[in-house]
Amino acid sequence: MSRHSLFSRIAIAAAVAGGLSGAQNPVQAQSGPSLVDQNLQVRVVASGLLQPTTLAFIGASDLLVLEKASGRVIRISPSLPPQPVLDLAVNSASERGLLGIALHPNFPATPHVFLYWTESTTLSDSTVLSDTPLLGNRVDRYVWNGSSLVFAANLIRLRAIQQDVTNGVERGNHDGGVIRVGPDGKLYVFVGDLGRRGHMQNLRCGPATIFNCPPNTPTPDDQFPDFGPAPDDEHLSGVVLRLNLDGTAPSDNPFFAAGASIPGEVGANIQKVFSYGHRNSFGMAFDPEGGGLWLQENGDDSFSELNLVTRGMNGGWVQIMGPASRLAQFREIETTFGAQNLQQLRWAPTNIATLPGEALSRLFTLPNSHYEDPAFSWKWEVAPGGIGFVRGRALGPQYDGDLVVGAGTPILEGGYLFRFNLTGNRRKVGVDDPRLDDRVADNLAKHEITESESLLFGRNFGVTTDVQTGPNGNLFVVSLTNGAIYEISRR
Repeated sequence: MSRHSLFSRIAIAAAVAGGLSGAQNPVQAQSGPSLVDQNLQVRVVASGLLQPTTLAFIGASDLLVLEKASGRVIRISPSLPPQPVLDLAVNSASERGLLGIALHPNFPATPHVFLYWTESTTLSDSTVLSDTPLLGNRVDRYVWNGSSLVFAANLIRLRAIQQDVTNGVERGNHDGGVIRVGPDGKLYVFVGDLGRRGHMQNLRCGPATIFNCPPNTPTPDDQFPDFGPAPDDEHLSGVVLRLNLDGTAPSDNPFFAAGASIPGEVGANIQKVFSYGHRNSFGMAFDPEGGGLWLQENGDDSFSELNLVTRGMNGGWVQIMGPASRLAQFREIETTFGAQNLQQLRWAPTNIATLPGEALSRLFTLPNSHYEDPAFSWKWEVAPGGIGFVRGRALGPQYDGDLVVGAGTPILEGGYLFRFNLTGNRRKVGVDDPRLDDRVADNLAKHEITESESLLFGRNFGVTTDVQTGPNGNLFVVSLTNGAIYEISRR
């Protein structure tokens, strides 16, 4: 059977079994996704899913798909009707839920599957913000037995709850949740800032408005005790973690030695950190050619970013967003547009420095840490979503190695796909539009794509939460809002 007809069968099976998800946004053919390159085509692999977030190929045509709000892992295979192989009691309020999946590098010989999810305290699915433990985000290891996922071990528990008595606001966003196994065989976990304002957000004193306080007089970040704003278990956020596959810290992590000199949870957590100073992200991917770790990062109202994350990197948040040279624009937008609070009242945007040198001097430094500007950014937030690389020449040689970035909102182009070409050393973004020579798209307003026209690859994909190359070399796109998985192939 051809690959084309095989995936058509999967799409038909998923559509027939629409009851498995209860999706409320079925894909409409007349308003479906489209591609700029007419030599490419897009078709539905599966529809009727309930807020799918990501997928993993466990075979050539065998998929595991995560549903954010139901807590179910759905198996989609040409030989079987779509069926759940695991059902977790998740809290899916705001940006929580069943969020990330990664396979052991020797899968299926070692049939381990890693999941990032937010647990519910009600023993059933919940959308109530308070229905989760303080450390409700967790990464667990499961074993695939051929028909279901069986719990094996918890690797790490991370902060989930946001009940900030200082401003009376409860939230459930900025959980991150993307997990990937790198070419080094280590597990990389992205955790958003979860609204924290501490060391990992480059505030030496926590949310205090002074910047050079004595180290023994920090301001607590919230009502929870212990060490906050230092990154104890309750305040570890805004980071990329690098873990051994059993959850321990690799001894070659950039801050392993620094953490060894700090007692308790803080030191143990610092040993697990690969990079910090991040706000939030829905997309992280390893370059199959250069091996680099790429991360999109969402701004508040200004400066969406695309970053090449290097070991020990400090991304600059909350002191800097976008290139340091654009600090004045970051400050101007965040102090004059929208809610003007960086989604927090404890550290106002009026505290943003007025000069780049001042902002850089405020960064919280660890031994071997370094600040890096983003590889690409947008002046106004365009809300990127899932990202992934094209591997191979199935779409055409001109696409091999390109990075595709999806949308975190359907406002732009019905849910855009952007395409980036990386330069020969795989460390920089190549551009054709001379307006992008500075690697900043100076768009005119929030959710507007001026200077990104040359990057446009596709439209009407909705909110894209994952992009991956499949075993057949085609590109697979997960749409949370459309409840669908799409396959992009050459005509």
